[in-house]
Amino acid sequence: MTAMGLLQFGLIFGALLLTTKPLGSYMNKVFDGERTFLSPLLSPLELWIYRLSGVDPNEEMGWRRYAASLMLFSVVGGVLLYLQLRFQQFLGLNPAGLGPVEAGLAFNTAMSFLTNTNWQAYSGEATMTYMSQMAGLAYHNFASAAVGIAVAVAVMRGFTRAAATALGNFWADLVRGCLYLLLPFCAVGGLFLVSQGVIQNFKPYEKVKTLSGAEQTLPMGPVASQEIIKQFGTNGGGFFNANSAHPFENPTPLSNYLAMLAIFLIPAALTYQFGLMAGDTRQGWAVFACMSALFLAGFLVVYHYEQKGNPLLAARGADQTSSATQSGGNMEGKEVRFGIASSALFATITTDASCGAVNSMHDSFTPMGGLAALFNIMLGEVIFGGVGAGFYGMILLVVVTVFLAGLMVGRTPEYLGKKIEARDMKYATLGILIPSFVILGLAAWAALRPSALTSLANAGPHGLSEILYAYSSAVGNNGSAFAGLNANTWFFNNTLAWAMLLGRFFIIVPVLALAGSLAGKKRAPASAGTFPTHTPLFVALLASVTIIVAGLTHFPALSLGPIAEHLVMLSGKLY
Repeated sequence: MTAMGLLQFGLIFGALLLTTKPLGSYMNKVFDGERTFLSPLLSPLELWIYRLSGVDPNEEMGWRRYAASLMLFSVVGGVLLYLQLRFQQFLGLNPAGLGPVEAGLAFNTAMSFLTNTNWQAYSGEATMTYMSQMAGLAYHNFASAAVGIAVAVAVMRGFTRAAATALGNFWADLVRGCLYLLLPFCAVGGLFLVSQGVIQNFKPYEKVKTLSGAEQTLPMGPVASQEIIKQFGTNGGGFFNANSAHPFENPTPLSNYLAMLAIFLIPAALTYQFGLMAGDTRQGWAVFACMSALFLAGFLVVYHYEQKGNPLLAARGADQTSSATQSGGNMEGKEVRFGIASSALFATITTDASCGAVNSMHDSFTPMGGLAALFNIMLGEVIFGGVGAGFYGMILLVVVTVFLAGLMVGRTPEYLGKKIEARDMKYATLGILIPSFVILGLAAWAALRPSALTSLANAGPHGLSEILYAYSSAVGNNGSAFAGLNANTWFFNNTLAWAMLLGRFFIIVPVLALAGSLAGKKRAPASAGTFPTHTPLFVALLASVTIIVAGLTHFPALSLGPIAEHLVMLSGKLY
């Protein structure tokens, strides 16, 4: 590891520290319906939207109605996107003359963007029209992100209100998230990306001559407007197949820096917003500290092993043992303009959050570098995580941690003055265990299915890693891939689509139920026996529980995949 590489981490984390408090305070005002500096401009539009849709923003919803509204909005959006993809050839803005998206792929893609996953089993420039990219995929980048933020805010209300029966109004939270948060940032950020060289046009694809005299087709399109929301909304779906490794999406170090920072901005700010709503900002900073520690640990692991590279490719004459270092590190699958440090940092951020954007190919990482990225997703996308999803995923682990702490001291577990009872633990356990059950169950099915194995680019433990990564990415609503798996088949299109749906809504429903349960409880004053949940001890306990829960659940599978591959590599064999 180099000082310059560590400096890149410091620049990202430093900016995150500077923005978390002001952005969290702003978001708290937005979702409380308070006046902000954008209100004179956007408040009339917000009220017009409510009148047009017949929504009363002051009408509160219980958790069941909140969940039902969310599900209705999602189902309708998914159906409309599916139909748009199936008939995109008739909808205009199609200079490349692309035809309809195949039914299985259209279903997979609709479920992918509906759930904020943005898994892409297709090449964007060869499959999607400009209209589908903008009015279909980019729209859901905003909508799915706003849904995640709305759920996080509803959960905060459940944990911080006392003797209440409601969690807010889903439609108002959805509108405010889009109008006051996502759209303004993306308007400014999109213009910045254009200044860096990200293209934004409606031109037909251009044919050019290469230096060798061959003819090459350069895809065009409205890229910058989709690129910014894919990062800020932790969506990750690329306009082009190469995603953020493509120079038209991510041309400069500055655009790369903005991409990484944008992924974490909202998830980090939500922790401070939670502290404000709880009346004790230390509670939010404790969650932030746990996420930050796990973020640093993951980056150091990926960076170390990618810088060390493959010992079998060490300089000629060197002792090719486990301690040998590949000259220049492992640059396979990485862009020279970014290098190892920036690629490792991007990979860590995108797998910490439920953002599938990549600026390097994770399939080409060393086994331990790939293991760290995969393990980040298996933790439940809670290391800052997706917009909203990271917070409400972590809050489930907070409940488990508080419960364990209560058992240790022999007291009824409490969090923010509310007792954590058996029903609450059932909701939390469901939200934690269901994703792991889906990941391991579907991965086992794929590993035993001969037709699925033909989609693998690699054999042995690396092939298993490709399968594990695909289902972990789908269930975690991440969307990135090891890139060695041909997922555009009937089996993978359907199983991954259902994995995305289960990973999204089978967490949202239990966590809303938990929030509804806690909202109705009275708050008891802290006593001498209350376990403090804002101290370094609690942060360490929360981080340990996060790692142990994922480790105990997924270690057997990981030991057969990337861990086995690492050990076999040290013995002289590659896959």
